Amino acid sequence: MEKMEMMFRFLVLLLMNELLLCMVESKGNIHYYDFVVQEADFTKLCSTKRMLTVNGSFPGPVLRAYRGDTVYVNVHNQGNYNITIHWHGVKQPRNPWSDGPEYITQCPIQPRSNFTYEIIFSTEEGTLWWHAHSDWSRATIHGAIVVLPREGTASYPFPEPDEEEIVILSSWFKRDVMEIYNEAIETGGEPQLSDAFTINGQPGDLYPCSNETTYCLPVQYGKTYLLRIVNAILNEELFLSVAEHDLTIVGTDGAYTKPIITNYIMLTPGQTMDVLLTTNQSPRNYYMAARTFISSPLPFHHGTTTGILQYTNCCHSPFSILQYTSCCNSLLSPLFPTTLPNYKDEAAALTFIRRLRSLASKEYPIDVPKNIDTQIIMTVSLTLLPTPQASCGREIGDRCSASLNNISWVMPYTAILQSYYRHMEQNIFTDDFPDRPPYSYNYTGGNLPSSLSVASQGTKVKVVNYNEAVEIVFQGTNVGGVGDNHPMHLHGYNFYLVGIGLGNFNNETDPKNFNLNDPPYVNTIGVPKNGWAAIRFRATNPGVWFMHCHLEKHITWGMNMVLIVKNGSTAASSIRPPPAYMPSC
Repeated sequence: MEKMEMMFRFLVLLLMNELLLCMVESKGNIHYYDFVVQEADFTKLCSTKRMLTVNGSFPGPVLRAYRGDTVYVNVHNQGNYNITIHWHGVKQPRNPWSDGPEYITQCPIQPRSNFTYEIIFSTEEGTLWWHAHSDWSRATIHGAIVVLPREGTASYPFPEPDEEEIVILSSWFKRDVMEIYNEAIETGGEPQLSDAFTINGQPGDLYPCSNETTYCLPVQYGKTYLLRIVNAILNEELFLSVAEHDLTIVGTDGAYTKPIITNYIMLTPGQTMDVLLTTNQSPRNYYMAARTFISSPLPFHHGTTTGILQYTNCCHSPFSILQYTSCCNSLLSPLFPTTLPNYKDEAAALTFIRRLRSLASKEYPIDVPKNIDTQIIMTVSLTLLPTPQASCGREIGDRCSASLNNISWVMPYTAILQSYYRHMEQNIFTDDFPDRPPYSYNYTGGNLPSSLSVASQGTKVKVVNYNEAVEIVFQGTNVGGVGDNHPMHLHGYNFYLVGIGLGNFNNETDPKNFNLNDPPYVNTIGVPKNGWAAIRFRATNPGVWFMHCHLEKHITWGMNMVLIVKNGSTAASSIRPPPAYMPSC
């Protein structure tokens, strides 16, 4: 009897402790959303297709919250495929259970079932986004997240805009995306290129059958508009410009930046930017245009998506600034941006990245680790897997592959988080992801030995202790002569981009030039072709966190790994208990 009473008291204390922690963490409001994953018909590029959506819309609904709020999203899967949703850029403190990548933190939500995500906002402010994280479903299942400054506090750390508008850049395929995915898996080759890019779901009038539906942003002269821009495209990085108008960057990846005035931006898939645009030009129509930035020799989509910035004196009827709309007939044809860089302008891409700086103010301080506990140097490569019946296109008899430190990720059959948390003996992963590449060579050289193109396979994770200062140096390679720009994304964290450069990283000299004063605080960064990027962060968010290239085909090919951050010494520095229900595999 005494033992039962002691156990009861222990459980009560444990429950009270968890409730108190929840109260401390959740200082904001609580919001509820329902996402219904369902098929819907859409007509674009002269043809109609049926595709997966959330709530029948493309792009999907916008989540809105204040800093520190908690959002519950009940996802009902009425489609025909397994699905998960990732809340890109939301750190989810101590709550990897709702992070979303399939077989990493959860088993997928199966058709005709549902799962409720708990999205915990902490220090994020600005524009983020959500997207499917299963197969290639994110092509059509994605939407924006708007995180406003904490309710009741001062507004933005920049002049208050007159209006705000969400701008989502997406891919469009005339074929069913899952058919394209399955075909690429079966053949082992390069997947079909997209047929168009879209702005807020519309390809723009440079594509066939798209003139009447071109996205239009009605504006008034002399006002300032906050554009919340999301690159949701599957496999291409983008340049974007607005004809005759400067853009002022004030935030990226849910964190504020020092204002940067530019006439173009470069966005990798996964990145978000908050951009101010002031309508100070002669009233007429101006194109907003976006096209591919490509640094590899591989095929790419050559199209340009357009929207129209339309000064309202060109229009015969009023429009609301906060809704997606078609253009009315205009009297003047739009001007095209002459400042939009060419497809292969690598210098423009790198110059843009190097200009980014954290705001680093008293109200928005930063904390860059100065002394490093763990350093990982990680090669980022496009590789091959010998497979007699496959054809990568680069090589006959090989399957397309991608790797980090020459390890091509193998997706497990159940979720790593559950296995790790419950100490299951299923042997679905090993904790021996290496801190260094297996071979030292001239990573960015030409005519590298073909043996370097063959990667090993594994489900390897890297384990770090709570509160360690971590530095990761991503080293691009020219293995197989197919060096590329790789947008690397880490779940559960923002990190500081302390250095970026071309060639091989020098561990003795390059750190001397690191920016430790105001580096950008981001969650996705493009590692330049045949170059490197160094990031730092403090491992204060315990959990199982996916790291991967955000080009969808590279995820499929294995350019992934998992970072496990161990619990700290207290309940407040440990992974929260799992929710009562998690989807089963």
